[in-house]
Amino acid sequence: MEIMKTLRGAKDSTVKLGVKRGNSPDLLYFDVTRGDVPVNSVDVAYKVAEGIGYIKVSKFARNTYNEFITAIAKLKMENCSAFIVDLRENTGGYMDAAVNMINEFMPEGRLIVYTEGKSFPRADVYANGTGTCKDAPIVVLTDEISASASEIFSGAIQDNDRGLIIGRRTYGKGLVQTQIPLNDGSEMRLTIARYYTPSGRCIQKKYELGNTDDYDQDIYNRYMHGEFDSADSIKMDDSLRYSTVGGRVVYGGGGIMPDIFIPRDTSGVTSYYSNVVNSGVLYLYALEYSDNHRDKLGSFATWEELYDYLLQQPLLSEFVNFAAGKGIKKRPTLINISGKLIENQLQAYIVRNFFDEAGFYPIFLKDDVTLLRAVKVLQEGKSVPTAESIEQLSDGNMRGQASHAKRYGRSKERIFEELFAQVVR
Repeated sequence: MEIMKTLRGAKDSTVKLGVKRGNSPDLLYFDVTRGDVPVNSVDVAYKVAEGIGYIKVSKFARNTYNEFITAIAKLKMENCSAFIVDLRENTGGYMDAAVNMINEFMPEGRLIVYTEGKSFPRADVYANGTGTCKDAPIVVLTDEISASASEIFSGAIQDNDRGLIIGRRTYGKGLVQTQIPLNDGSEMRLTIARYYTPSGRCIQKKYELGNTDDYDQDIYNRYMHGEFDSADSIKMDDSLRYSTVGGRVVYGGGGIMPDIFIPRDTSGVTSYYSNVVNSGVLYLYALEYSDNHRDKLGSFATWEELYDYLLQQPLLSEFVNFAAGKGIKKRPTLINISGKLIENQLQAYIVRNFFDEAGFYPIFLKDDVTLLRAVKVLQEGKSVPTAESIEQLSDGNMRGQASHAKRYGRSKERIFEELFAQVVR
């Protein structure tokens, strides 16, 4: 807090910073000019395959729509005509940003979302037909962390049969809230309505008055039930059946169930991997390696050149020794299983230190099974959903390898450690 107070100041004023680097015994001083700190919500946009653009949206903020349009324009300049919008781990934000983004993909007159409450009349939001990607194939990626505005986006794309949703069932947060100022200067946040997808599905998951435990531990319970590993573990309420504009059956009850279910990828995840992630040693090594080799690593003109160089370096063996020095015991068998995963992440984190997210994501996601499936669907021209095509696409993917935590007697704390490690992945 004291550091933040010292760093803050009037725009265009200067502050002197002393920086202690691990490979330097003395402080290095820099005069820094204060200014606006940009907080980007579109992390990266790049061509993931010929004609296919990938856009990672981490949140829906005030400037997200403008960032999104800029990303679309950039990808079109690279001859991309189909798009993958990654909303995994996106917990939501501004509804207007989500609506404007959806509008880019919708023909005029299509319902995007509506809100309704006990004392709040229904309000519909429709596409105005000015979108720049109304005919572009689109796939949306989701997971159990995708919430709120992410679910508005996913639900609109799915219910209008505009594209495919690939991944796992979303969080289930769809409450409309308003803030009421109080006399003492505080504010009360009051829920006044709920969000509904175009088919009439309520995004909000169920809540029973007084039963806060089940509601608060919903993600944990879903994990224990095997929902992240197998679509067969997800029981949909048949009384909450709805239909898309094309007549496909979708279900309400909270969250958006993807058209193609992809179980969490646990390949390479071991207790050793979880330890190096949760302890922060993975990041620390990448940072120290970058500092110790800054002159060499900073000499590359592109992230691809730096990545090719790192592929030839013994990062894994050096990292294992480094981690052992930090108290993480060497586990040869587990390291052999997790080696490729750890090495890939080390390469990605090191590249990010020099080329930011533009170099990080193409490396970090190169073996991502959900993204690879999205690319395959678009390459095969199967992004426009029909009941028959969804059944064919899902065949062989609806059943993951269930790994219920209670089978192995792991504690709740251990389970959340493993979940965290996989979210970081």
